[in-house]
Amino acid sequence: MSDTPEPLILDLVAWVAATPRSYAEVMDAWRTSCPRLPVWEDAVDRGFVQRTVNGGGIPMVSATPAGIAFLRANER
Repeated sequence: MSDTPEPLILDLVAWVAATPRSYAEVMDAWRTSCPRLPVWEDAVDRGFVQRTVNGGGIPMVSATPAGIAFLRANER
């Protein structure tokens, strides 16, 4: 596990859980080149978000059951 602050991971998972997001939208908002702040990578590694493809062939990102549990455990 990296040094990513938990509040940022919570923010990402909550944002994705609120409404379906395209992969492009998520990458535009959350990707960083800072090796000390890999929020997206940590959320994926922990199994809190997943990449899928919708019926139109568009890559999407959604919260997993583990991500929803993470939000609930942190009162989000």
